[in-house]
Amino acid sequence: LERAGLLLHERQLDEAQAALGRATGLDPNQFPAYIIQGHLALGRGDLEEAARLARTAARIAPEHPHVAGLQGGGAPRQGDVDRALALISGAAERAPNDPQLRHALGFAYLAKGHFAFAEQAFRTQLETDPTSRPLRLLVADLLRRQGRPGDAADELAPLLESSDATVPMQRLVGELELEAGRNDRALPLLRQAFAAQPRDRRNLLPLLDAWRRERLFDEARTTLDDALEDHPEVTDLWRARLLFEEFAGEGARSVIERWRTAMPDFVPALEAQGAMLDQAGDAEGAEAAARRITELQPGHTQAELRVVDALLKRDPDAAIERVESLLAQAPDPNVKRTLRHLLGRCCDIAGQPDAAAATWAELHAEVVDQRLPLPEISTTLPRLPELAPLPDPAAAVLLLWGAPGSLVERLAVTFEQAGAPLRGDRLGAQPPNDPMQRYTTVPGLLDGTLDPAYMVTLWRAALPTRGFRDGNVFAWLLGWDNALLRGLRPPLQEAVLMIALRDPRDMLLDWLAYGSPVPYSLSSPEVGARWLAATLSQVADLHEQDLFPHRLVRLDDIAHDATAIAQAIADALQIRVAVPSQQSLGPVRFEPGHWRHFRDALGDAFDLLTPVAQRLGYPAE
Repeated sequence: LERAGLLLHERQLDEAQAALGRATGLDPNQFPAYIIQGHLALGRGDLEEAARLARTAARIAPEHPHVAGLQGGGAPRQGDVDRALALISGAAERAPNDPQLRHALGFAYLAKGHFAFAEQAFRTQLETDPTSRPLRLLVADLLRRQGRPGDAADELAPLLESSDATVPMQRLVGELELEAGRNDRALPLLRQAFAAQPRDRRNLLPLLDAWRRERLFDEARTTLDDALEDHPEVTDLWRARLLFEEFAGEGARSVIERWRTAMPDFVPALEAQGAMLDQAGDAEGAEAAARRITELQPGHTQAELRVVDALLKRDPDAAIERVESLLAQAPDPNVKRTLRHLLGRCCDIAGQPDAAAATWAELHAEVVDQRLPLPEISTTLPRLPELAPLPDPAAAVLLLWGAPGSLVERLAVTFEQAGAPLRGDRLGAQPPNDPMQRYTTVPGLLDGTLDPAYMVTLWRAALPTRGFRDGNVFAWLLGWDNALLRGLRPPLQEAVLMIALRDPRDMLLDWLAYGSPVPYSLSSPEVGARWLAATLSQVADLHEQDLFPHRLVRLDDIAHDATAIAQAIADALQIRVAVPSQQSLGPVRFEPGHWRHFRDALGDAFDLLTPVAQRLGYPAE
């Protein structure tokens, strides 16, 4: 047994396990051997063996605190943290000075998330063993978890005074000082760590942060240039050096030229050069860099797209040929789908609408079984209850919706960037479980199996879990059907329905080419047109008969203009709306009226949409 203790101290676990086994073989009542073997089993993750040894030890000394400590040590790994804490804390009360139990108690508190109690348990141990580096690191980590990085740095400071202070320790204390806002104390430590190991990204990143905070840009340039003299092959150093230059300026150009000289034909250096030239407006130079990347690394996604984009501007037919060649080489089915979508875009720009429409339609048809079925649209408007007067005071309730291809997502982005509490959770991974999320709601309202008042009650009940706590609701709906008005009037007379709208034929084309935020299936353009016509007929009825407070926001001429979208929302709601960044809207799609280029390719589908387009104020042709 004594030999096993020495072997454990030397971390010779297998030999120690064998010695413990011999001890219990010679004397089956060797209680300490079973306890130590049990903890070794826990360390291996063998919970069944640890439980067996705990039962054996309990037969020898059922009331001994170490039995409860061993039982409690296995409980968190079985998901029962509360039982672990109860067992170990009870044992620690019976043996308050036992270091093994204090250690186990600290980890039980840690598993429970009680960081302050865990800190106290480990600090008590540290007081009895102040030279223990692992204990001091553990206490410091618990201080950091409590939001006390400065105290954590102070806790570790003694370790920096020893002659064996390591670079990782210097970096760790520097990071804690930085987190605590004590930049003047962080910088010397981070400088030392970087100087000792400049190739290690973990030493570079916190120093970059410190330089930026203190605006020590000249020091950053000089230090990084010196490091690059000795280590010109380290990509992280070059990228860090570029951070301290205006991206498209002469300084950046000089740094990239040095990088290219040090590492000729290195793809990351060419990527940086291409991005800089693109930013500077040198399209020809950026394309040349992209072409060189594709020569060195065929199939490089961003470079290939850059080359294709350049070809589209001057020779769309050549762009088609390049995409087709990439398709022939691509082994990944997902990459092939992306390239086929791009091929459709190239065909459109090249004046081949038939090929573009056929390509996009095929892509949709292949994934019909992986998409949501199109909701059934009601064909008759049920008798609706009367609208009631607005309550005083009235909450702000805005329901946002748009059919596929309407670009409703651009209204959502504008709301979000303006700081409005818009919830898009219905389109996320954890949507609310209420009637507005279910396919059965509209049929239930029509056949009487769903009580309208109950529908609204369930909707309201789910609001707190969605983050709505003051009665004001800004929410993005999955779909719309006028049958919902049986439940919304009059209980939600304070609500406003905002609908994104475009020419229905442009909407169908956009849906075909780019999909929609709600991933509905599109088995064919004609099926999609028929469903879209029925859906938009509901919008026309709503608008013509003023069935519910609503705002139509027509995005035809403003879909690519962030300022105009913000103004349209402001005008619709009589509020002020901050203008989002232009980049937040995403790439430019089709210009209004682009559907006319596809008149021959999609004529039957467009014919299905023309009547409702006219009802909504768009020309027949």
